Amino acid sequence: MAQQRALPQSKETLLQSYNKRLKDDIKSIMDNFTEIIKTAKIEDETQVSRATQGEQDNYEMHVRAANIVRAGESLMKLVSDLKQFLILNDFPSVNEAIDQRNQQLRALQEECDRKLITLRDEVSIDLYELEEEYYSSSSSLCEANDLPLCEAYWRLDLDTDSADGLSAPLLASPETGAGPLQSAAPAHSHGSGSGPTEHT
Repeated sequence: MAQQRALPQSKETLLQSYNKRLKDDIKSIMDNFTEIIKTAKIEDETQVSRATQGEQDNYEMHVRAANIVRAGESLMKLVSDLKQFLILNDFPSVNEAIDQRNQQLRALQEECDRKLITLRDEVSIDLYELEEEYYSSSSSLCEANDLPLCEAYWRLDLDTDSADGLSAPLLASPETGAGPLQSAAPAHSHGSGSGPTEHT
């Protein structure tokens, strides 16, 4: 490490204990494996019979194999303890991971904001075009009155119905008034004709 950080006394002691456990477990594995290899070697006959020597060697190999397994489990526990120690005490790495995650989330937020702004602009343009179409159609129906389309059509139907109802009396009025107009005309001409006779 380029810059060796000064660790507290408790952490320094803990790391030293981890180092000692590592060396002890590795030494135990190597010693027991070496003894197993030695036990597999065939020796010359001794005072002990071969059957008894075989049982003794078999038992010793089982014990040393169990010691190797125990040392391996101890090493696995040591690895777990080291990971826990790094997670709990390696604050620069933890802060770096948090910063990276924050940057990823900020980038995702900015992308979502850009997409939302683009969607808002597109919806605004479409809404403006729809309003233009709506008001242009309603103005042509109701003389530029800002009415809903249903009310505009309803008023247009009322106007057409009232126009049809008034057309019949207007067409019949000249026939009924023809009599009085014609009768009034001779009376007026008679009065005008009697005027000169009085003066003579």
